[in-house]
Formats: sequence, structure tokens, C-alpha cells
Amino acid sequence: MMLKDKEKFTISHIFALIMAIIMTASMALTFVIIYILLRFSFDPITGALTSSSFIALLCIAVGTIISSYVSSKMLRPILKINDAAKKVAMGDFSVRLEEKSIAKEVKQIAENFNIMVKELSNTETLRNDFVNNVSHEFKTPLSAIEGYATLLQDESLSREEEQKYINYILDNTERLAKLTQNILSLSRLDNQEIVLQKENFPLDEQIRRVLLSYESKWEEKNLTIDLNLESIIFYGNPSLLAQVWSNIIENAIKFSNNNGVLNIDCFTNNDRVFITIKDNGIGMDDEVRRHAFDKFYQGERSHHVNGNGLGLALVKRIVELCEGTVSIESKKGIGTTALISFPKQ
Repeated sequence: MMLKDKEKFTISHIFALIMAIIMTASMALTFVIIYILLRFSFDPITGALTSSSFIALLCIAVGTIISSYVSSKMLRPILKINDAAKKVAMGDFSVRLEEKSIAKEVKQIAENFNIMVKELSNTETLRNDFVNNVSHEFKTPLSAIEGYATLLQDESLSREEEQKYINYILDNTERLAKLTQNILSLSRLDNQEIVLQKENFPLDEQIRRVLLSYESKWEEKNLTIDLNLESIIFYGNPSLLAQVWSNIIENAIKFSNNNGVLNIDCFTNNDRVFITIKDNGIGMDDEVRRHAFDKFYQGERSHHVNGNGLGLALVKRIVELCEGTVSIESKKGIGTTALISFPKQ
């Protein structure tokens, strides 16, 4: 027969019941021993307790007190762990257990419990930030599309105004499409541990093709392109690595000043392949640079550039999957350099 939830025993209840039975039996046995000692341990002449009987009774009393104290000390941390686990189950990740105990195992449980709750708290924070950021990034272009679509309903608009609003709608539609693609790509890569579909391909030629795809943008800023690409045959996934160069080159062009210089180097040294992409644009301060690879982080909002803060997070994940490293060196007002390296296959 199944018990209702309110009738079920918890582990702490069962443990308390066992301890109560043991203590009751121990006390009963103690009383029996005391009775026997009191009955047979009196001196027949003087009628007083013998010294050995007195010591035995004292030991029994002290042993009972000690056993009761130790039992309560053993039960108390288990009850605290149980209460803390209930709070965590209800969403309270601020609870912590005292990591001091006479029992090594209980101490380890408390330490591991605190580590687990801390990780759960960090995960919950990241999840909330992710949801909030995604909501914000989707809401902004959707609101713009709705606003310009409403304006287009005005029949008195000139042809130039209509075209301007249509262009705004198309720009925000493209922004939504790119955001969706980046989120799906990042979600897929976060759950991927190995890189599939590897093949040999010319790395220098791939970087050159990606750069040419942004020709209209760097020509618009009148950038000087300085290429130093060593001929390298690389073994990897061409599609994934193309996303790396695309995101970094797009950022370099986006944050470059007009009439600036864009340097791209690709070379080998010992057993590694190095790629550096350098601009002399607006640069970053230390705070922005530290968070550059964080999801949805945008440190240069004041410059009104399009972006969703996922490009560099995607870059980092791809490079890590390819067993490489990526870092950024930057100074405010001077420029930014992205450094990527891979083991030579």
C-alpha cells in the first residue's frame, strides 16, 4: 500500500527513529546494570557501596552522557543538510553549510554541497542573463520593424521616404536573421565536443576569400589592407574556421577609423600556426577587453554599431573546439589585435 506524501518518512526521520531506539535500549540496559550493581554491590557489613561498584556506576553514567552527546552531534549535521537541500529545491541558492565537523565524511558532504550550490547559483545567473539578453536583442529590431511598417501605411509618404523605411526594415530583418543564426550556432557548438568533417584546405586562401567578401565595407572606409599570408595547408573544418575569420575581420572593419590600416598575418612557428588580425581603430579599455568573449557583451554601444555580442563568443568556442587559443590585445584609441593559434596538424 502506497503512503501519501505527508505520511512518508524522510531519511532524517528514519535516522532519528533508529537513534531513539538505540538510546532507549541503551538506557534500559543501563538501568538493568545499575539495578544489579545496586543489589549485589553493597558491603554486607557496612551497607555501603564498594569502591569498584561506585566506579562502575560512574563509568556507566559518563558513558551514557557521552553517547547521548555524540548521537546528537551526528544527527544535527544531517538535519541541517536536509533543511539546506529543501531550500535549494525551492530555488534558494544562497544557502551554505558549515564545513566543520568531527566526522570527515560529513565535512566532505558539506564542502561538496557548498560547491554544488555555488555552481547552481552561477548557472542560474547565466541562464537569467541569457534570457534577458536574448529578449532584449530580439525586442529591439522587432520594435523597429513594427514602427517602420506602421509608418509605411501613411499614403502621403514620398517615394524616397518609403524606400528609406523599407531599407530600415530590411536592415533589422537581417539583424534578426544573424542573431538567430548565431544563437543556434553557439547552442550547437556548446553541446559539441569534437570537430567533424575535417579536411585539408589552404588556410591562407580561405582568409583571403573571407576578406574579399567584405570588400565593399573596407572600401567604404578607405582602409589600407596589409596582407602577409604564408602558404599553409591546414587540416580542419573549413566551415567553422570561416566563421572565425568572418567575425574577427568584420569587427576589425567595423571599429576601424576611416583611412586606417588593417593588418592580417598568417604564419607558422615551430609546431603551431598563428593568425593575427590588427586594426588601428577605436580600441578597447581593460574592462571591455576582459569581457570581450562573454555572450551578449557589447562594450561599445555608444558608437551605434550593429552587433549582438555573440560574434566573439562564437569565435572562442570554435577555436577551443579546434584545440586552439584566442586572445585580444587592445588599447583605447590605438587599436585592437586578435591573436589566434592552432597546433600544426
